Amino acid sequence: MRFIAGSAALAAAFALTACGGGSQSSDPDDGPQKLTVWIMKDSVTDDFLARFTQDFEKQHKDMDLDIQIQEWDGIGERVTAALAGNDAPDVIEVGNTQVAQYAASGGVKDLSGKVGELQGADWLPGLAEPGKIDGKQYGIPWYAANRVVIYNKDLFAKAGITAPPKTRDEWLATTAKLNRGATQGIYLPGQNWYTLAGFVWEDGGELAEESGGTWRGALDSPEALSGMDFYRQLQALGKGPKDSDEAKPPQAEVFAKGDVAQVISVPGGAKIVEEANPALKGKLGFFSIPGRTADRPSATFTGGSDLIVPEASAHHDAAYEVVKALAGEKWQSDMARTMSYVPNRTSLAHVIQDNEGTAAMAAAAAQGRATPNSPQWAAVEATNPIKQYMTAVLTGDDPATAAKGASDSITKTLGS
Repeated sequence: MRFIAGSAALAAAFALTACGGGSQSSDPDDGPQKLTVWIMKDSVTDDFLARFTQDFEKQHKDMDLDIQIQEWDGIGERVTAALAGNDAPDVIEVGNTQVAQYAASGGVKDLSGKVGELQGADWLPGLAEPGKIDGKQYGIPWYAANRVVIYNKDLFAKAGITAPPKTRDEWLATTAKLNRGATQGIYLPGQNWYTLAGFVWEDGGELAEESGGTWRGALDSPEALSGMDFYRQLQALGKGPKDSDEAKPPQAEVFAKGDVAQVISVPGGAKIVEEANPALKGKLGFFSIPGRTADRPSATFTGGSDLIVPEASAHHDAAYEVVKALAGEKWQSDMARTMSYVPNRTSLAHVIQDNEGTAAMAAAAAQGRATPNSPQWAAVEATNPIKQYMTAVLTGDDPATAAKGASDSITKTLGS
């Protein structure tokens, strides 16, 4: 086995696309087949990859894995170039919302015939749906992560709140009760559009809709406007800026000051908060974003990764064996425990139930969704009229008018 990291990954990628440095066809008499696998930096630990590689090669003595670690920066261009060439890695990890873009190139193998064997009926919707384009499954779900509410247990106790809220109405009431004196009930920046997406979906709306092969923005529907109105009510219960997102300023640094009761983040955000303020260690709790009713959490955006097999791979069958192993119960369970990720199957949620943050994330993952699977969605995010729309509403513009403008912008981009 071999791991390529850091700047070497870039060199390997260049060699792969320009000089045929990917998987090589081999005669059985030449020894094991070498399978090239691209894994994104920091997706999993080196120890996990070492364990997986050792076990896989033990189970498949006719295969050797060459795992190459890739940087996220510029990965779209590198994957697109590899898919368009005559040679490519055998397996590539891609962001779940990137599958449509790559599948549109025609360079990704259709794995629809393997869905049953991989227990696809049990996959998380937020990973499975973006991997399925025009009825064909190109991306195989690997792992998921979604946002939860991280809360300050001390501030909850001081306000007399003994349990996290279970519904939206309870959440608003709880947050209002917390929002007193120097304490912010919640820190919610005005442009946290992934959070808004969950509220829109929870109310039955969409960011964009497809009909007859044509996409149009849908933020101006009554359902989507309802989701935005809930965002407005919640955001008003804190002092988050209305014209920036969670990165400006970093919301973990704001939360670490100790006077904010709640933030919306992936559970791993708690570790960053504790590093910034060790006094908060052990004082942070987690709960799923509440839904309209107490019987289930809110719909939420599911981020994560899928695995694809390029058509240009010289070893389709062997590549599938890698995908099958990584997506199977053994290594899904190992990865979930190692990385605090949500496994790709709903039936494996029990694996991480002893981790409060990941358990809250897993409970919400069953309601997970992904962004529209148009190949042009990445271009929408590049200019992101959704953020501009949110700021407009939060600063007093007419919601319907602002939503119509944002929807028109999305429609124009998706049609280009």
